Amino acid sequence: MNKYESVIIINPNVDEAGVKALEDKFTGLINENGKVESVDESMGKRKLAYEIKKCKEGTYVIFNFESKPEAIAELERVYRITDDIIKYIVVKKD
Repeated sequence: MNKYESVIIINPNVDEAGVKALEDKFTGLINENGKVESVDESMGKRKLAYEIKKCKEGTYVIFNFESKPEAIAELERVYRITDDIIKYIVVKKD
């Protein structure tokens, strides 16, 4: 299994409970094919450098996890179809 880092930016209109629900949803999805090492919400809500989907702010959540390479495509697919996610990236760590 490889180590990955994923950063998602959540729509700023989503409340605290909604952010926690999304975090739990993606943690569960990652744990099906790997293991979540940490979830970091310390960046919180930030002003974006440029407008994304008509949002000037976003809530950042960072996942550090181990997973099989095949599972990344499914994770990105779920990110793409989740309306509250305005931007995401998954990076393989060395």
